[in-house]
Amino acid sequence: MNYKNPDQHGYYGEFGGAFIPEMLYPNIEELQNNYLEIIESENFQKEYQGLLKNYVGRATPLYFAENLSDQYQTQIYLKREDLNHTGAHKINNALGQVLLARHLGKKRIIAETGAGQHGVATATACALLGLECIVYMGEIDIQRQAPNVARMKMLGAEVIPATSGSKTLKDAVNEALRDWINNASTTHYVIGSVVGPHPFPDLVARFQSIISKEIKEQLLEQSGRQKPDYVIACVGGGSNAAGAFYHFADDENVKLIAAEAGGFGIDSGRSAATTFLGTKGILHGSKSLVMQTDDGQVIEPHSISAGLDYPGIGPFHANLFKEKRAEFFSINDDEALQSAFRLTKFEGIIPALESAHALAVLDKKIFDKNDIVVICLSGRGDKDMETYLKYLNN
Repeated sequence: MNYKNPDQHGYYGEFGGAFIPEMLYPNIEELQNNYLEIIESENFQKEYQGLLKNYVGRATPLYFAENLSDQYQTQIYLKREDLNHTGAHKINNALGQVLLARHLGKKRIIAETGAGQHGVATATACALLGLECIVYMGEIDIQRQAPNVARMKMLGAEVIPATSGSKTLKDAVNEALRDWINNASTTHYVIGSVVGPHPFPDLVARFQSIISKEIKEQLLEQSGRQKPDYVIACVGGGSNAAGAFYHFADDENVKLIAAEAGGFGIDSGRSAATTFLGTKGILHGSKSLVMQTDDGQVIEPHSISAGLDYPGIGPFHANLFKEKRAEFFSINDDEALQSAFRLTKFEGIIPALESAHALAVLDKKIFDKNDIVVICLSGRGDKDMETYLKYLNN
């Protein structure tokens, strides 16, 4: 079964598609008709790959975490996306999409952000390539991710607060979509995850697939094996996980594990564990699994990590879940915090709170001593220091 690519209508199994207002059809059709031809062209790839190497700093290391491996009695490798320029995997997609927008003749870029890493990455790409940048961010996330807000403003982006609903990532997406409807001809919307109407889930997954491409090459060099036994990544919308899973998705010898944000617990009413709590529905332009009431009203999510605070999951991952191709775990706030401090203690690496959810799977599942376990360390913890300090001081 082909798990990694959608069909011609943008469906991964029964999930995906493009459910959009009529005013957005010209933009979406323009993308659908042109994105593959542009991003697969020699000129685009030469510029994009050159920037990934010389500007972003790829390839990111695949690091054998010896101390963590001793602790859990298995072979743990960390894919160090935290070492990218801007501090997370988000730059892979942001740079690609801003380049694509320039090829399409767009002069204005909009984006949504939760943890701020996608906003910073988009603002960075726009500064580099000389495009106007507007970032929508939930009012609550602006408060809890102040360092990234400062970075975006310094990079020349206008940061606009989303003040409706839960004032977090979902609401920032809503505001960005409204902007795009009103400015469709001049503007490209750089969606930061594998969500939204087709072709965005596929577009973002392709730009993030560099993660699993490098894992295969680096693992072969380091261990003599091209394939790990397990790949683990955190999932909100799911872009880092899509990238880490992409080149292994159709090989069922490689087991895929996704860590969702359990918040205060899946039965607490304050969670973002969509595969445990969601049902089929439409959210932000695609059919997927959504946390919603019986009459279709979106349930407000909660996570200590702003980047996982989303009431849905991308159709790529919804299909992996439905087909039992990936195993999903719910990681609560405290478990994520404990895993972040454990990595810091054993390896001297402070992870983003999002990545800490993936690390927490090590306490939920027993691995054999000869298993090769690759964990996508999707971002660094600079942005979360205030939260970590609160935990330390309690």
